Formats: sequence, structure tokens, C-alpha cells
Amino acid sequence: MDEKRGVLSPSEWRVMECLWTGPKTLMELVRELKDRAGWAKSTVTTMVRRLEEKGLIDYEQSGRAKVFRAALAREDAAAAETDSLLARAFQGSVGLLVSSLADRNSLTRADIDELYAILDRAEEESK
Repeated sequence: MDEKRGVLSPSEWRVMECLWTGPKTLMELVRELKDRAGWAKSTVTTMVRRLEEKGLIDYEQSGRAKVFRAALAREDAAAAETDSLLARAFQGSVGLLVSSLADRNSLTRADIDELYAILDRAEEESK
């Protein structure tokens, strides 16, 4: 992800979450974000314009309405967030992150099993 498409703010995440479920008109976004976040139309309009300027969303004209869609995949946003968190909080160390979770008893048995599966897959791919 290039610098312009860096880590999303919490407000940007809210708009993107709406668009990752599918394209929406501005009024559909206004209704959804009023219900989810209590936002006014002006707030939604500002956020949509900001995301559009950053190249994170785009639109197609459909009659008189613009239909907005995410131009940034959720996976790419999650990867940028992960990289940022690792760099800021754990000096880039995945081991420190996992250790922190384990030390706080934050990992369920299912989480641990999933981590083993991920590590096994990564080990196989690195051969």
C-alpha cells in the first residue's frame, strides 16, 4: 500500500466497513452511518470526499446518483494496520506481539490451534 493509502483513521474504517459490504449511494451511506455511528449527512459527505481524495474509494455515476465503492481491499487495509501496530508497539517483532497476547491470557485454545496451523503453513511455504 503506498503512503497515500496508509493506515485508516477510526472514522475512515467506519465508512470503509460500509463499502466493503458492497457499493452504496451517498444517501445509503448516510442512513447506514446514522444508524451505526450517529453521524449527520455533512459528516458522511466530508468523510466520503476525504476518502475519495485519498483514492481509497471511487464511484460510478448511476443516473443522478453516484454509487461509491471501495478502491482499497479490506485485506490491504488490515495489512497496513498490522504493519503499523507491529512497528509502533512491538518494534516490528511478531514474537513480541504473540508473547503479549499469551502473557495476558488473551489466546483461546482455538486461537492457539489457528496459530499452529498458520506457522505450519508458513514453514511449508518457506521450504
